[in-house]
Amino acid sequence: MATIFTPTNQIRLTNVAVVRMKKGGKRFEIACYKNKVLSWRNGAEKDIDEVLQTHTVFTNVSKGELAKKEDLVKAFSIEDQTEICKQILAKGELQVSDKERQVQQDATLKEIATIVADKCINPDTKRPYPVSMIETGMKDIHYSVKPNKNAKQQALEVIKQLKESMNIDRAQMRLAIGLPAKDAKRLQEKLTKLASKVEEENWAEGDLHVVCLIDPGAFRAVDELIRAETKGKGTLEVLSLKDVEEGEEFM
Repeated sequence: MATIFTPTNQIRLTNVAVVRMKKGGKRFEIACYKNKVLSWRNGAEKDIDEVLQTHTVFTNVSKGELAKKEDLVKAFSIEDQTEICKQILAKGELQVSDKERQVQQDATLKEIATIVADKCINPDTKRPYPVSMIETGMKDIHYSVKPNKNAKQQALEVIKQLKESMNIDRAQMRLAIGLPAKDAKRLQEKLTKLASKVEEENWAEGDLHVVCLIDPGAFRAVDELIRAETKGKGTLEVLSLKDVEEGEEFM
């Protein structure tokens, strides 16, 4: 029976995500598991074995053609193929089909719109916008998904851009703050400047108790103010993450 000859410089792989890099005048490719490249790049995946299908560098993954050792050393100045794979993984270009790219963009657009809808309200009605309305707003401003930024980062950009065409604001956080007597008067003015609205202000035996609304972006400043200025004796409690009308919190 005749034997089938398979070239030793070829490896056949299926269902792969290919990352490509051109370096030193040569093209190098690595074979990764689908959906793992971005997880590695954003730090969610730490195990390189969960990302690479094989610790091997190719000139053409689809044809199973392996890169020559001398070409790798010339381009990367090292022989360790795992380390070379990591370099390609970090800086190379992820190859996806037009259909896959569109599916990814649509999914990311939906994720961005969901984050925006969760973080924002119509300031007139104090109610959140439906995700579908945010998606429409994003299309109206011709927002393009950026593959090198995560959805949360892009959501903050979208909020700024939507303000030019929609009546939209970040939902406010409602806080309950307690200031000890020896610090209360000194910190009252600083706290008022950070708050967008003071709802309650009660004095009891010199202590000050405040319920206020703040923009989420000011939370860290409020937290640091109370921690540092009261040496840990002040209190801060988040009453609600959104300033929305009763009954609307879980829409």
